[in-house]
Amino acid sequence: MSPIKKKLFLIPATLGESDIKRAIPTYNIEIISELRHFVVEEIRTARRFLIRCGYSKNISDIQFYLLNEHTSEAEIPAIFKASADEDLGLLSEAGLPAVADPGALLVCEAYRMDVRVIPLIGPSSLMLALMASGLNGQHFAFNGYLPVKPEERLSKIRFYEKRSETDNQSQIFIEAPYRNNQVKDVLLTVLKPGTRMCIGMNLTLENEWIKTRTIREWKENPPPDLHKQPIVFIIQA
Repeated sequence: MSPIKKKLFLIPATLGESDIKRAIPTYNIEIISELRHFVVEEIRTARRFLIRCGYSKNISDIQFYLLNEHTSEAEIPAIFKASADEDLGLLSEAGLPAVADPGALLVCEAYRMDVRVIPLIGPSSLMLALMASGLNGQHFAFNGYLPVKPEERLSKIRFYEKRSETDNQSQIFIEAPYRNNQVKDVLLTVLKPGTRMCIGMNLTLENEWIKTRTIREWKENPPPDLHKQPIVFIIQA
């Protein structure tokens, strides 16, 4: 009989302080409660999420391993070595692990070490926004963050709009929360009047808000204040 493989569970987290029962399946919580080793981006928020999930073991016994933008590829094998034969959980800060989130390096190393990778179901702000946008859900691209430099940002927005028109492809992107209003103003200035734009804010939270309008309509009926809120933007010409 073949030995049981070590497993790496990819564990989605809530999008903010939303209701655990609304966003996280019971099956995930059962898996979480059996794990003692977690790879996380930030220990404090990870510990808080586990407590909200009703983690059944002693929190002080958990072994946390950091994986963020400062983690090098050379450091990844040590995580698997430190956890020995025990299963690991890769826990996202919000949404899905390795999607607009660190984690791909850990998953790649898992395959190299013949560790079984198990993705769990959970919330994704990108897919929830696309579902509710009314824009093309069969042909789309997630483009990450817009450039910070104004000239590069303008160029990239025009490029996305053109690509959405020529390829009939929805263009999804996100922004640092403190730049949301600035980016929104640039989009309203640069995009064509007939281009449609979806703004999804605080998805799955009590103050969730999502709308799709043309740029012309957005100028007539401006969105609420987006400052420091989790936002997904989607455009399609």
